[in-house]
Amino acid sequence: MEIEEYAYKLTELARDNILIRYRFFDIALASMKPMSKAGTGCFYYEENKLVFDPVYLLRRYKDEKNIAVRAYMHILFHNVLLHGFNINKLDKESWDLAADIAVENIILDMDFGAAALSDDEERRKVIEILKQNIPVFTADRIYRYFKTVGITEEAKDKYKDLFRIDRHINWYAQKDENNTKEEIIVSKDDWEKISRRIRTEISQFSKNKNLLDDITENIDYAIRKRYNYADMLEHFMVMNEEITVNDDEFDYIYYTYGLETYGNMPLIEPLEYKEEKKVKEFVIALDTSASCGRDIIEKFLVKTYDIIKSKETFFNKVNIHIVQCDDRIQSDEKIETTEDFESFLKNLKLKGSGATDFTPVFDYVEKLKAENEFTKLKGLIYFTDGFGIFPEKVPDYEVLFAFLYEDISRPRVPGWAMQIGMEDELYEY
Repeated sequence: MEIEEYAYKLTELARDNILIRYRFFDIALASMKPMSKAGTGCFYYEENKLVFDPVYLLRRYKDEKNIAVRAYMHILFHNVLLHGFNINKLDKESWDLAADIAVENIILDMDFGAAALSDDEERRKVIEILKQNIPVFTADRIYRYFKTVGITEEAKDKYKDLFRIDRHINWYAQKDENNTKEEIIVSKDDWEKISRRIRTEISQFSKNKNLLDDITENIDYAIRKRYNYADMLEHFMVMNEEITVNDDEFDYIYYTYGLETYGNMPLIEPLEYKEEKKVKEFVIALDTSASCGRDIIEKFLVKTYDIIKSKETFFNKVNIHIVQCDDRIQSDEKIETTEDFESFLKNLKLKGSGATDFTPVFDYVEKLKAENEFTKLKGLIYFTDGFGIFPEKVPDYEVLFAFLYEDISRPRVPGWAMQIGMEDELYEY
């Protein structure tokens, strides 16, 4: 009883310490009520509770007087950045590690003395090395770096010892959608609202530039809207008639009645045309600058083709131009059938590896329109890393910038264009 009482006092003091310094964390802290659970040997978050083992906490406190504050801050940022909710990663170990490093980086940059630990300098050294290769330091980007570049087992063990403050026990557990408990559970939507409020208040009141940059950058990335590429492709489909049996308007009752009554004479013949929404005319622009490699461009094209073909959204004859461009037009391949698309994929050869400039593609499309190459151009999909020159003139067709990955440091996309990050759809870790 005495041990538990001391442990609760430590967690309450830790919470008050954070609140006095950073009042914009008030709702977040209120959503993490401390709860003692003996025998767990760790800190972790469960629904709306910050769970701690009282004996473990007091033992850690003997060596690290700020451990309760640090644990509170660490778990708070996991929730604010939705690390335990957006679990779509295959490698849990790498995701856990990436999330821990991301929140520890924020805490270290806050320079909050009440949360400092004795080995923080060692953490800073590791983060400094990682940032040389990961300029946008979010959990998603750290995770992608680990999975593409790789990490040795020795480094992985070292990073775990340094950055793991809590256990992510409930991140991968089956969520109970029909919760019958009387207590209020803080959902993902609730945490997203809390994150948005923190984002707003930091921008208005914080004088700490590091705090502003690190937290807002991570929050912006966490709460960004996620779109489905297949749904976005719907913008490039048009309504048109094709000769086919229209099952939707064919009435079998009258048809069968005619056959039964008059022999081989149906009363109503099936309609031989049908309006369908399909792909007919659009442009696919490929950024072939040095930043976009052949493998990822091929994955994007295969993804696009698979979506179109799986939905049977090709008209019998289409007019799709696949344009390769870096800072100038390198090639243009006209696609009229599914066979043309398949042949292009099979014999794909990329051309160009210069700088990135988007304007030549838009100028080229205008030239094609002037030459009556298109009759009903629906739009243009531009696959790129996003670091290029955008055109000033607003086109009279839909434009989708499909980015290799989402990066809030890239130039802002013009308001007339749609955008989507393809990282989650193209990379399978």
